[in-house]
Amino acid sequence: MNTEAIKPMRLERSSFLDRPRVIAACCFLFLTLISLIRVSHAQNVTSVESVASTPQEKQSGKSDIAEQLANPLANMISVPFQWNYDRGRGVNQVGSDQTLLFQPVIPISLSGGDTLIVRPIVTSVWLNNVNGYTGAGLSNIQLEAFYAPNTNSSFIWGVGPYFSSPAGSSGQFGSQQMGAGATGVALNRVGGWTYGILAFQSWSLGGVATSGTANNLYGQPFIAYVTPDAWTYSLNFQSNYNYDTHRTSNPVNFDIAKLVYFDKTPIQFTVGPRYNVSSVPGGPQGWGARAVITFVISK
Repeated sequence: MNTEAIKPMRLERSSFLDRPRVIAACCFLFLTLISLIRVSHAQNVTSVESVASTPQEKQSGKSDIAEQLANPLANMISVPFQWNYDRGRGVNQVGSDQTLLFQPVIPISLSGGDTLIVRPIVTSVWLNNVNGYTGAGLSNIQLEAFYAPNTNSSFIWGVGPYFSSPAGSSGQFGSQQMGAGATGVALNRVGGWTYGILAFQSWSLGGVATSGTANNLYGQPFIAYVTPDAWTYSLNFQSNYNYDTHRTSNPVNFDIAKLVYFDKTPIQFTVGPRYNVSSVPGGPQGWGARAVITFVISK
């Protein structure tokens, strides 16, 4: 999120609800998600392991699911809710922010073992004393899609379109420009290790540029190790370069996750620190935190 143009202003209470475009977009996104999940089930998307009859089989099944969750192109429906906390915001570095990302992963099985992965990302933001402003709202809504061919090997890849759209017109929570481009993932799996990179290139389709532009290059190298008892240790770098400001934000995340069953539903809990190596002017500085809860949906 570009923060260079955040200004000390106060939104009216009804500013979000007064935007029919935002409400219609959220309704359309919700209906699209429901439709895609129904299609995934109808096409017999690979389901997660059921609760096994022996403790050894059950533990192995949990580890398999944890390894799939470390794979962005896994043929498995998952619904993560990711919370991030950052501090050092604003020109005087006394502000903080909290973000909550809703980013379901919806695979659709294609012929020949190929897969289409659809991943919308909706981000809500709460700013606290950032240049004198405190408030909450929606950041840009993003949509990523990956066509992943069946490689019949441990190395897999996927490419597809990328779209982003502002959820409001205040400019407090992200760019007011629409963006489009291409995204891709490439990774390898060896034993319990998964490592690779996710990237996208976005170009602006127009809109007000005072709160930042949509001309961005994003790269996220990642590595994760899953133990036989379904613990996951992961490290990733999230670098976002803006072509217009010539500045890069570089948060680093180290996460520890554990997959457990609630009744027969697999749920993964993740916590960890994050550190902002560099940021745009007014962006977060120093240490922060992350927590994620991920629901795995089976047939």
